[in-house]
Amino acid sequence: MKKKIFKFFAGAIFALFLLIFLCNFTINSSAEGKTFSQVENVPQNKVGLVLGTAKRLVNGQPNLYYSYRINATIELYNAKKIAYVLVSGDNGSQYYNEPKTIKNDLIAGGIPADKIFLDYAGFRTLDSMVRAKAVFGLEKVTVISQKFHNERAIYLAQKKGLTAVGFNAKDVTGNSGLKIHLREYLARVKVFIDLLFNTQPKFYGELIEIK
Repeated sequence: MKKKIFKFFAGAIFALFLLIFLCNFTINSSAEGKTFSQVENVPQNKVGLVLGTAKRLVNGQPNLYYSYRINATIELYNAKKIAYVLVSGDNGSQYYNEPKTIKNDLIAGGIPADKIFLDYAGFRTLDSMVRAKAVFGLEKVTVISQKFHNERAIYLAQKKGLTAVGFNAKDVTGNSGLKIHLREYLARVKVFIDLLFNTQPKFYGELIEIK
């Protein structure tokens, strides 16, 4: 009996690791050659889509993922690789507003306010990519986040009829970076679950033209 239980759990663990490997491999392969770390190599697009995150960690310390995305967006705009910025993030309550916070920091970095558009319902990467096409009418976009996040976003974009490349913000090292990278493996499995069940964004809305 114990041997059967051991075999069952060993088989389940093996299947889980195989699933994670296949999901990761598929997303990496689909985004190969579509993410860029040097601004001079990035194709020009009308709109850069910066994916939101909190400005500070739960312990009150600055979130480097946030500041690196801000820096990458400003660099991309200043290099004239994008003409507009679409900020997609979580605005789940009156006390938490990722898009507005990011917009303020982009303006402080020199991007004109009239060049920045806000997607207040980018609760998840799936929502951000679907709404970029369905609500903001985009056919092509440059996604701005860390490389691992860009790869997942590009795969989702492809599946939803949006052509995307990624500009890679600087990554985060150390323990905090390791935790995020480990969580990313599960997020990539969730991508395929969402596609299987045709999960939709929490909100849609009327068309907003970026011009």
